[in-house]
Amino acid sequence: MKKVLILSASPRRHGNSDLLCDRFAEGAMTSGHDVEKIFLADKTIGYCRGCGVCNTTHKCVQKDDMAEILDKMVNADVIVLATPVYFYTMDGQMKTLIDRTVPRYTEIADKDFYFILTAADTDKASLNRAMEAFRGFTQDCLPGAREAGIVYGVGAWQVGEIKTTSAYEEAYQMGKKI
Repeated sequence: MKKVLILSASPRRHGNSDLLCDRFAEGAMTSGHDVEKIFLADKTIGYCRGCGVCNTTHKCVQKDDMAEILDKMVNADVIVLATPVYFYTMDGQMKTLIDRTVPRYTEIADKDFYFILTAADTDKASLNRAMEAFRGFTQDCLPGAREAGIVYGVGAWQVGEIKTTSAYEEAYQMGKKI
């Protein structure tokens, strides 16, 4: 059994990327894994201030929900990063979360990463820039990070439209195969 942490950056509960998170979680739970989903819009996560204090203390000076999330990231075996794609990149909630991992990012080591990206655009290539930003974080900054899978949820604009795409079943099957 693995500890699976799903970080949903959708600003709307039950939005398309959030629905894929739930579907991935269903698959992972079916296979007996311990799954926790954090809906980032419910959390208070301030922007990185670039003060540099965490470089020596390994703790952020801000007192918000990020320290708890970072503990969960460090302790997870598998991390799922999910975002809607706005203007060809991840949304602000996800980018803020990534920036705030600085105090302990080297401890987010030896993990499998899955990615869920959604967009109204029907061309998967429109998600490449967002995926490259994720790779910059995981592959270039996190020791031993492994890209385990990507769900590209394209062609979904209105809430719930993702259920009519192949990505809905792909998310379930990917979670199930952890």
